[in-house]
Amino acid sequence: MGIGRLSDGLAPTPPMGWNSWNRFGAKIDENLVVETAEAMVSSGMRDAGYRYVVIDDGWMAPERDRNGDFLADPGKFPKGMKALSDRIHELGLRFGIYTDAGTKTCQGLPASLGYEFRDARRFAEWGVDYVKVDWCHTEGLGPRALYAKWALALRAARRPIVLSICEWGRARPWEWAGGLGHLWRTSWDIQPEWSSIVTILDRQAELHPFAGPDHWNDPDMLEVGNGDLTDDQSRAHFAMWSMLAAPLMAGNDLRTMTDDVRKILTAPEIVSVDQDRLGRQGRRLRRDGDIDVWIRDLADGRRAVAVFNRGSEPQEVRISVEELGLASRTDVGVRDLWQQADVGVMRREIVITTSAVSATVLGILKQ
Repeated sequence: MGIGRLSDGLAPTPPMGWNSWNRFGAKIDENLVVETAEAMVSSGMRDAGYRYVVIDDGWMAPERDRNGDFLADPGKFPKGMKALSDRIHELGLRFGIYTDAGTKTCQGLPASLGYEFRDARRFAEWGVDYVKVDWCHTEGLGPRALYAKWALALRAARRPIVLSICEWGRARPWEWAGGLGHLWRTSWDIQPEWSSIVTILDRQAELHPFAGPDHWNDPDMLEVGNGDLTDDQSRAHFAMWSMLAAPLMAGNDLRTMTDDVRKILTAPEIVSVDQDRLGRQGRRLRRDGDIDVWIRDLADGRRAVAVFNRGSEPQEVRISVEELGLASRTDVGVRDLWQQADVGVMRREIVITTSAVSATVLGILKQ
């Protein structure tokens, strides 16, 4: 699928970071963003690969300035966006911001229709590294044309800026967005509920041919640690998004997260699957009742295999090595990537017991 795909090196692996929306909605301000950036460093998330601190809807003043430029809401961001960007950069992080392709943002604030080049220049002046462009208030408009304009505007701004396309998968963006943006939403907004996570996951099963370095399917931001999700549900959510080569945008309160949530978000061998440089999105091998088996080819010749149990009972699962594309008598070394422990060598088939509501992720290497 290489034709018409970006290859500018800005997102060689799926972007990782934090976005304000899932936890805070429009209730954001300067202190929250700075404290979150500092927590990203102190928690070890930056060292685990999280880089982008992204402010979602709700940052704009209700009107543009007299020149037609965006203004930050002076009550929420009194020092302005350049100062905030500088602080985030000082921490070794990157700064992301939000706008909307239509006449207003989803929160009814000024958006970018007709201002694309002006806004891209403004973002570049502020030191922005990542722009999410939403799709509210776009009646009668075509996403291909508008996002193409955004791609041109960002190029003209002469600053390397990742473009996150957010039209919720309505116009099958995986078929056309790869030449315009670095990631594109494939679904409606995620909710911190198990049913939402499972439904979105099922929508990704056929999209693997369209993703790769610098152009990623985006099943939406992480809900790990939000709502009433249990640790098991959060762990399964995180594991499956990593199998999908999804952007890993944390959406929880990093300042107050539990140690268990932090360990999920920074699990080194799960993150390494997501960030594998081959950039090949996982695909579903089979679904059998409550059990899914997914596979992802990795750059070092290994395969990552996820056994996803969406049910409420533990189950034993058998996977033949032929299912993994290997000859029937092959010996395979099996490693549990959550436990960071080798399980041993298995022949002909892999047998594992999954717990309820879980995703066991194995590293499989031909011996």
